[in-house]
Amino acid sequence: GSEAASEHGQEEEEAEDRLKEHMDTLLDKSAKARQAALQGLRLALSSRTLSEFLLERRLTLSDSLERCLKKGKGEEQALAGTVLTLLCLQMGSGPEGEEVFRSLKPLLISVLTDSTASPSARQSCATALGMCCYIAAADLE
Repeated sequence: GSEAASEHGQEEEEAEDRLKEHMDTLLDKSAKARQAALQGLRLALSSRTLSEFLLERRLTLSDSLERCLKKGKGEEQALAGTVLTLLCLQMGSGPEGEEVFRSLKPLLISVLTDSTASPSARQSCATALGMCCYIAAADLE
């Protein structure tokens, strides 16, 4: 039993290290590198519950997602919207999820209403806005 537990702990640690790398790569100058990091985060956030890990890093991650939504184009913005949705799902309906949603809501609306943004970016931001609002918005309006 303890062998399996230590193996599980090692897997968790490796997964967290990969997540940290992906989060660091979101600050890269290369759009391709940021997109690869966003895809890695999307996969990780959609395949396991990471709320403990994310709780400590939600502000760092939401700041990075904000940069991707502001400065990125097309695919990067679409991936950032998807990762934001998954982050909101992981944070849940508590104050942490609400904080993430409240900080990025204006930017999601901005991309959604920007007629020059790519359709996939606008669609992803619309989905993020709807899902995060449903999960994390404290204000019923």
